[in-house]
Amino acid sequence: MELLFLEVASRCKAVICCRVTPLQKALVVDLVKQHKRAVTLAIGDGANDVSMIKMAHIGVGISGQEGMQAVLASDFSVAQFRFLERLLLVHGRWSYLRMCRFLRYFFYKNFAFTLCHFWFAFFCGFSAQTLYDPVFISFYNVFYTSLPVLALGVFDQDVNDVNSMRYPKLYTPGHLNLLFNKVEFLKSVAHGVVSSFVLFFIPYGAFSNSIAPDGVNLDGHQLLGTTVSTILVIVVNAQIALDTSYWTVFNHIVIWGSVAFYLAMTLLINSDFVGNQFLGSLRMTLGSAQFWFVAFLTVAVLLLPVIAFRFFYTDVFPTLSDRVRLKQRRARRLRREGAPESGLGRATSVRQGSRRRSVRSGYAFAHQEGFGRLIMSGKIMRRARSGGNWSNSLHVPPTLPNQPDDTRSPHLLEVCTFSDTCALCQHRSFLHAVTWTSS
Repeated sequence: MELLFLEVASRCKAVICCRVTPLQKALVVDLVKQHKRAVTLAIGDGANDVSMIKMAHIGVGISGQEGMQAVLASDFSVAQFRFLERLLLVHGRWSYLRMCRFLRYFFYKNFAFTLCHFWFAFFCGFSAQTLYDPVFISFYNVFYTSLPVLALGVFDQDVNDVNSMRYPKLYTPGHLNLLFNKVEFLKSVAHGVVSSFVLFFIPYGAFSNSIAPDGVNLDGHQLLGTTVSTILVIVVNAQIALDTSYWTVFNHIVIWGSVAFYLAMTLLINSDFVGNQFLGSLRMTLGSAQFWFVAFLTVAVLLLPVIAFRFFYTDVFPTLSDRVRLKQRRARRLRREGAPESGLGRATSVRQGSRRRSVRSGYAFAHQEGFGRLIMSGKIMRRARSGGNWSNSLHVPPTLPNQPDDTRSPHLLEVCTFSDTCALCQHRSFLHAVTWTSS
C-alpha cells in the first residue's frame, strides 16, 4: 500500500495529507527518502512538525506564534513562509553552484599537482625522490591554492538575486544534479591528468640536455622542479580566475596575491638566509630565458583550449544561465551609458513591493452566516489605521448579504489582526473579528 501511495503521489503535482499525526508526517517524508533518489525538504512552524523536519534532508522552521520548537530542530529558519522562495531560488542555488565549482576545482588542482610525481617517477627509477621542494609540497594546499578556492566557494554567483527570482528555471540544474555528478567528476580528473602531463613534459623536454648561453647546465633536478612548481601555481590560479563569475576585491587579492606570495616565499626559503636543498634555484630559474619561453608556452597550451571551448560552447549551446548573464551585462552597459534600461528586474521589484503589504500569511475569521462567499471572494487587501491599531481592510461590492435593495451602499470589511484588545470589537484574541461599517 505504501508503494502504491508513493507511485500515485509521484504522478501528482501536489499531494495534500489531511488530519495526519506528527509521526505520519515523518513517515511520508521517509517514504520518499527510501524509494526516490531525491533530496527532501520539510518546512513547519509548530511542535507537531519537528519529527518531519528532522526526517527530511533539509529542515526549515518558521518562527511564529506556535513556539520555537520547529526552529530549534531545523537547519534553516525563516520568519514567514514566503521567504522559502528566496531561500531556494537564490541562496540555495548559489550554495549548490559554489559547492560544485569548489569540488571540481579542488579535484583538478590536486590531480595536476600529484600526478607530476607520477611522470617524474619514470625518470628517477621509481625511487622516493620528489620532484618539488619539500617546503612547496607542504605549502601548496595550505597557502598557495587554498584562499582562491575559498573565495570561489563563498562569493561566487553566476546570476544576481533579482534574476534568480525572475527566472525560476535556473534552479533546474541543481534539482537534476547536473553540476556535479560522475561525469563532471571524471571531467575534472581528466583535466587534472592532462594538465599534469603538459606541466611536466614541456619543461622536461625544454631543459633536457640544455645549456645556458653563459655555460650553466640547465639539465638539473632543482631547476626542473622549480620550473614545474612555478608554472603549476600560475596555471591553477589562472584556472580559478576563469571559473570565477562574480569578482570582488577579495577575489582579486587572493588569486593574484597567491602567485605573488609563492614567489616571495620561495625566494625567501631558497635564499642564503634560510638555506635548503633548493638554494638559489628560483633566482637561477627566473634569470633563464628558457624558463620564460617554457612558462608562456605551457600556460598557453593549458589555458587557451579551455577559453576557446568555453567561448564555443557558450555561443553554440548557451544555457539559460548564460543567456541571463548576457542580459545582465547588457543592462549594466546601458546603465553606464545612461540609456534607459530594458526593464530587467522591474517586474520583480513590483512583485516584491506587493508582497510587503501583507504582514500575515493567513487569516482566521469569525463572521455571521451568509458572509462566507464574500470573505472568500479574494478582493484586494489594504492596510488602514484605525484607533491607533493596524487592521486589514477589504473593499466589497455595494450589495451586502440580507440587505434591502433600497439601502445598498459601499461598505468596508474590517479584519482585526491583534493579540491585544481590539478597538473595534473589544475582544482579546488573535485574528478573530469581522465587523461591518459604512464607508
